[in-house]
Amino acid sequence: MTNDNGASEIDNASRANAIRDMFSAIAPRYDFLNRLLSLGIDRGWRRTLTRMALKKETGAILDVACGTGDVSLALRQKAPAARIVGLDFSPVMLDLARAKIEQANADIGLVAASAEKLPFPATDFDLLTIAFGIRNVVDKKKALAEFNRVLKAQGRLAVLEFSQPDYAWLRTLYNFYFFKILPFIGGLFARRSAYQYLPDSVAKFPSRDEFVSWLREAGFERCRYHSLTFGIATLYLAEKLD
Repeated sequence: MTNDNGASEIDNASRANAIRDMFSAIAPRYDFLNRLLSLGIDRGWRRTLTRMALKKETGAILDVACGTGDVSLALRQKAPAARIVGLDFSPVMLDLARAKIEQANADIGLVAASAEKLPFPATDFDLLTIAFGIRNVVDKKKALAEFNRVLKAQGRLAVLEFSQPDYAWLRTLYNFYFFKILPFIGGLFARRSAYQYLPDSVAKFPSRDEFVSWLREAGFERCRYHSLTFGIATLYLAEKLD
């Protein structure tokens, strides 16, 4: 007989595998669809993440859920001397990231692993970034605890994620686009279910204040967030002080 914890672990593993398989399936079209569906705004959000995350001198950076490597490459441009590692649970995404990195002749390591079980020793990094990836992690609180574990004292965390717009009139338009238009357009080029999953995962993501409370629960301090493009995306920043 399987106890409740065992059943929960099996269920989480099944969900994680399904999400990984979904992202692996859309990987070849991932960058194109990101540009198309966000009207190119996602590039500006990633630039903001890079700029704000690198306000302090940084020797070692872990980019979790690195996908096809856009944030890792942006970090490399701004921090040419840093050790940078990109991590993702999809080997197909990492293959695409590797091709970009080789084309750019950039020194970035790549690791296939999950955010809930980072294959690094404690206090190994000065900065950890994750862009549009935390909502795809099944056990988010476990991942945040892992982020804290691998960061050095005074280390920083930068989390970029979709959120609900700040204004009611914009939320109405945004949700119509997100739940009706986006899955239709995405389905023309890739698996429709993947682009139905996107708005569903954003709708289920905790509020900004709740997510900040999760950061504090994981041991982070100086937690704050910045609303981007009227709240369509949010950049969370936090520090590990000891």
